[in-house]
Amino acid sequence: MDDESAEIELATILNSFDTRLLKLEKSILPLYTSTQRLNKRASNIDKALLKIDELASNHEGAAAEESTIIRGPQAGNLEAYKDAMERLNAAFAFQSGSADTARLIETGAKKLAQLYTTLVAESSTSSGVASSFPSPLLVDLVGFLRTLPLPSTHPSHAAAPGIATALKDAARGYADMRGNWARKALEAKTPLFQDSVDPIPAGTEFGQWVEELVIVAEQEQRLLDELNPMPSTQPFSVLLNPLLTLLSNTFENLVGFVKRTLHSHAFMALSAYEYMIALQTRCDSVFAGRSEFKDGLNSLRTVALRSFPEFLADIKLSRDPGGSSLTDFVITTVKYMNRLPEVRSAAGLALVTLGDGNWKMGDGKQVGMPKKDDTSATTSEAVLLDHYIYDVLVTTLTTLNNLSRFPKRAQNPALTSVFVLNNVAYVRSQLLDHELVGKPVQDLILSNWRMAKATYFDGNWGVLVKSLGESGGGKTAVKERAARFYDLLDEVVERHRGLGVLEDDADAREEVADDSVKLVVPNLERFISKHRDREFSRNPQKHIRLSPEDVDAKIRNIYR
Repeated sequence: MDDESAEIELATILNSFDTRLLKLEKSILPLYTSTQRLNKRASNIDKALLKIDELASNHEGAAAEESTIIRGPQAGNLEAYKDAMERLNAAFAFQSGSADTARLIETGAKKLAQLYTTLVAESSTSSGVASSFPSPLLVDLVGFLRTLPLPSTHPSHAAAPGIATALKDAARGYADMRGNWARKALEAKTPLFQDSVDPIPAGTEFGQWVEELVIVAEQEQRLLDELNPMPSTQPFSVLLNPLLTLLSNTFENLVGFVKRTLHSHAFMALSAYEYMIALQTRCDSVFAGRSEFKDGLNSLRTVALRSFPEFLADIKLSRDPGGSSLTDFVITTVKYMNRLPEVRSAAGLALVTLGDGNWKMGDGKQVGMPKKDDTSATTSEAVLLDHYIYDVLVTTLTTLNNLSRFPKRAQNPALTSVFVLNNVAYVRSQLLDHELVGKPVQDLILSNWRMAKATYFDGNWGVLVKSLGESGGGKTAVKERAARFYDLLDEVVERHRGLGVLEDDADAREEVADDSVKLVVPNLERFISKHRDREFSRNPQKHIRLSPEDVDAKIRNIYR
């Protein structure tokens, strides 16, 4: 076969093959199309099944989270609860804010706030200031609570407002609980105000108690800053309420107690006031904006101020005790002066507030004290204290001298002179070298001491001296004067047996004994010497019953 015939034959075969392929394609095409549809459906079914599995898994997870949240946190599984809350917050963020998830988050936050309150109660003790507070678990919980969504940090979070309310309530509950526990602890230590206690230590004890209250408040403020689950809130005033109520009540008890017997408890007020002044800066800081401490301090200051004029008034109204013994108001003045250095600072501050001379309630300034135009003197605490002490001593000695002039006293001048002598000597021995007594007061005391001695000598020994100094008359008159001298000497000696002259002051007794001898014996010696040469009697020993030496001994024996 030639080439041309071969090509024709090949073309015929190929055309026949194409025709068969076309027929085959037409017969297979419906099957192919149907297979594609089946594959697509199978793919969709697989995807649907995967989605169903995923939804089923998510539903089971959500159900598990909801069960955990509703059951609430336990002390032993707090970490698991925190993890559940974190997963819910993550799910809320990635699922466009599911309402159910937000509800669970809010519920979980409230459950955590309840646990917080429970832990606060369990970690505290009845004393309110336990060293074991706070527990590590509580600190851990606070750290997590502070991460929860709030309106300020997550304004679009549906659970944020509810969480904020729960945390705010928890913080206020914490403050209320801790405040009341602290109050109970301090109530057990509240000082008792009794007549039998020493007023100055009692006032100091009150001050120490207030200082402890301040320390507790400072500690609780630091703890609240550390443990507040919502630091943007400041419920410290809630914590302070029980403490400041207790403080106010105790202030009232102290002031009321002092007022009832101000004359004997003034130093309690001054002692407490001095302690309060030192605490004022700390109290202003920790009780900022609250008036309870300031009100209590003002009440204490008021009663302290009242004590100064009332003390002087009490002295002026003192009664005559009769007899020759020490009078109560002189003893009270000495005791008052001896305690005054212990509250010197408070007394000085109070007197500055009261004003120079106002403690005399209108009597005016004392003569001889610093001039009114001396600004530094009128404002100095030390100077005003000097002024007040001067007035106390003036009032005491003036009252003493006024009592000695009462009509009943005038009937027995010798007895009255011993009364004044004993009391002035007591003031001199106790206060002349007192640390708060300056030269004006020393001069005042010494002047009264000299006057008291002169009055005493005049009322007792003066009549003896006068009897010897009478002139005129003959031998009979001289004999009578001698007899009268010795009779009067016996009377004075007898009188002194029951008078108790300067019994507790040996130095003053010796001084008065020396002065008495110097007053009497030289006059007796002159009398004897003057009349010895005149021989007024053949038996001088009959009329000169005791020699000057014997009289000296007899006088001194009175004061032994």
